[in-house]
Amino acid sequence: MLQDIMNQTFFQNSVEKYLISLSVFVLTLIVVKLFESAVLSRLKTWAGNTTSKIDVMLLNNLEKTLLPAMYYGSFYLAIRSLTLNYVLSRAIDVIGIIILTISGIRFLVAAVDYALEHVLRTKDNTDKERNLKAIMPILKVMIWAIGLIFLLDNLGFQISAVVAGLGIGGIAVALAAQALLRDLFSYVAIVFDRPFELGDSITIGEHAGTIEHIGIKTTHIRSLGGEQLVFSNSDLTNSRIQNYKRMTNRRVIFRFRVIYNTTSQQLKEIPEIVEHIIENIEDTTFDRAHFISFGDYSLDFEVVYYVVGNDYKKYMNIQQAINLALKEEFEQRSIEFAYITKTLFLQKQ
Repeated sequence: MLQDIMNQTFFQNSVEKYLISLSVFVLTLIVVKLFESAVLSRLKTWAGNTTSKIDVMLLNNLEKTLLPAMYYGSFYLAIRSLTLNYVLSRAIDVIGIIILTISGIRFLVAAVDYALEHVLRTKDNTDKERNLKAIMPILKVMIWAIGLIFLLDNLGFQISAVVAGLGIGGIAVALAAQALLRDLFSYVAIVFDRPFELGDSITIGEHAGTIEHIGIKTTHIRSLGGEQLVFSNSDLTNSRIQNYKRMTNRRVIFRFRVIYNTTSQQLKEIPEIVEHIIENIEDTTFDRAHFISFGDYSLDFEVVYYVVGNDYKKYMNIQQAINLALKEEFEQRSIEFAYITKTLFLQKQ
């Protein structure tokens, strides 16, 4: 009686085969569960007790990519013991190939991320970290592209024809997206060459501001007036950029004028007065002060000094202190600053 029941056939398979398939599925599912609880859980517990977060990241990615493939493998092993029609069998194969390929791609991407974090464990690697993280999106795109080609090949597509079509289409897309590709390559150049970084104060032509965001296509700058300026990366790489944040010492040149009635002795004293004022101000280095020219209405002096650091507010405070001290010294010595004047000479007939 039991044998008769076992020999009964439904959809080209006997009850015995269904029971065998179910048993295989249950047994493999138990193995997967044991692997998850006994191996992965213990590894995650061990990694959680360490100071490194990288191992935890790797195990989490392993769990997300490997377990779905193992669960489907349990179903696949069980279902393959049954006799199925061609359409259903092919559908199961296709689904299996897709799941395994996507899981493999995700695991490979996770492995690349893990390798990147492992390289960045060492200290003093800011440049390396920035450069590696910049190329990670490109590496991920390449991994996914190779994985999809592998998937299409296993699904029975003619890869050579597909690649040829992509090549022709790629040329058309490249011609249509020249500006985007130019900005993308400029982004890579900015990341590796580092003409500026986030937070740097720069000047580009008549525009000045602080770097807020460096994107694949555009870079955002917060101007001194408060508005946001958006530049394409190719515009930046083709421009002359003044980066004030990397300035260790600021060279300052300023001029002033005195009237023609200033005596020769006073003219000789003025450079000494300026040098004494600048040398008594902290974080400044005096370079020179000279009587440089006879102007249309004045005697002109030029002064050069250096300010330690790149803080603009600090520079302005120092220049203000120099101006106030110079005005005070000139008042005490009866030296007058020049302003535009005209002298009219009248001749009596």
